[in-house]
Amino acid sequence: MNSSFTLNRRQWLRRSACGFGALALQDIAHAAASPLAARASLFPPKAKRVIFLFMQGGPSQLDLFDPKEYIRSKHGQPIDSPLSKNLLQVGTERFLALGAVAPVRPRGQSGVPISDLMPHLAGVADELCLLRGMNADNPQHAPAELQFHTGTLNDVRPSMGAWISYGLGTENRNLPSFVTIHPKSDVRYYGSAFLPAVHQGTKLTVPLRPEMSPVENLRNVSASEAVQRERLDLTQRLNHRLAARLQGDSAMQGMIEAMELAFRMQTTTPEIVDLSRESKATLDLYGVGGKSTDRNGRACLLARKLSESGVRFVQVTMGGWDHHSDVRANLPRLCAETDQPAAALLTDLKARGLLDDTLVLWSGEFGRTPWSQDLSGTAPIDTHGREHQPESFCAWMAGGGVKRGLAYGETDELGYRVTAGKVHLHDLHATILHLLGLDHTRLTWRHLGRDYRLTDVFGEVVREIIA
Repeated sequence: MNSSFTLNRRQWLRRSACGFGALALQDIAHAAASPLAARASLFPPKAKRVIFLFMQGGPSQLDLFDPKEYIRSKHGQPIDSPLSKNLLQVGTERFLALGAVAPVRPRGQSGVPISDLMPHLAGVADELCLLRGMNADNPQHAPAELQFHTGTLNDVRPSMGAWISYGLGTENRNLPSFVTIHPKSDVRYYGSAFLPAVHQGTKLTVPLRPEMSPVENLRNVSASEAVQRERLDLTQRLNHRLAARLQGDSAMQGMIEAMELAFRMQTTTPEIVDLSRESKATLDLYGVGGKSTDRNGRACLLARKLSESGVRFVQVTMGGWDHHSDVRANLPRLCAETDQPAAALLTDLKARGLLDDTLVLWSGEFGRTPWSQDLSGTAPIDTHGREHQPESFCAWMAGGGVKRGLAYGETDELGYRVTAGKVHLHDLHATILHLLGLDHTRLTWRHLGRDYRLTDVFGEVVREIIA
């Protein structure tokens, strides 16, 4: 661990002892020994936790949040290409303008623009901080997703959730600090890389049947909790003996911590993930049981329950946004599956008094072009899709210290280049850490001879969006 963050940890222990963290003495002792113990931020935070709704595939910002009159007026007609003529553009050679699928209108008192395809989100528009100048570096899914999650395009680095877990720990020692719901198979998106393994995300899935556990291997197979404890104690004595011989192997220490956490989770987690305890009104709010909203509704409700119980970072992945063809048919379907659950999460958090200190982020890895893509070369314009676009796209945040009812950032008349309010992914990461009371330049880990951080050597806090 590098000296700067070691100093911060010492500062935290001194502040806690003086009442800064409002922790009991036994908690302070636990903090000195456990990498998952709750730690105070470097400065007063505006958010205590994060829920990240990841729209994997790249939602079309022009159809949902940033319509362009020029594109609408040129629908189906060729427009000038802003791209280099040396680039291969499969299915987009004609550069036909593709107007928005549905009207995008000002919503609420703030006038934040939201598509008719998202009526539930439109109902909470005044809670949103819409970022219309998002910018990433790669047009391909795998590297773009990796950059969004880890800050790098092509390396094995700790994920955003792992960095936050490392910086702040968990508010509930019986639960992991980082949970990822329905993650993709690439473990790098929720991994801890060179950070202690205990900071990696715990995978969770919405159960297909009531008897199924959403967490793998959670059920206690021993005859009783006491027998399970005896088995674990024997295993841990052997683990500690091996760890002593390895002289501080981080993977081994992470395994020891993970086994203890798993034992505690067997007692507390089943109750938290049990949705049968929720009221019918709450289930209906999220769309649980609905034909198109059930899966995502359950996932968003679980995210609220986990956050409310002390999990520091919860991610929900909702895939299917990669619309290279027939965006007019496919986009409404995806919106129907995700709109109500996402809006319900904000409504529920606010009703429970949690939205003010819970930061909710909604985004894909990039956006989509304002010109159409026709992979067949002969399909009618209204069945075309859109190509990838990292140059500009939209994301929104809510709660957790961001301004309410704000549309920040602008793009050119094509909806291609950012003309004002650009927010690169490094800037987004820096801002999220800042809202949590962390300095992105000081949250580091020494690895292979240098200090690493989520934002690498980049990133500026976007202070214009902070309340």
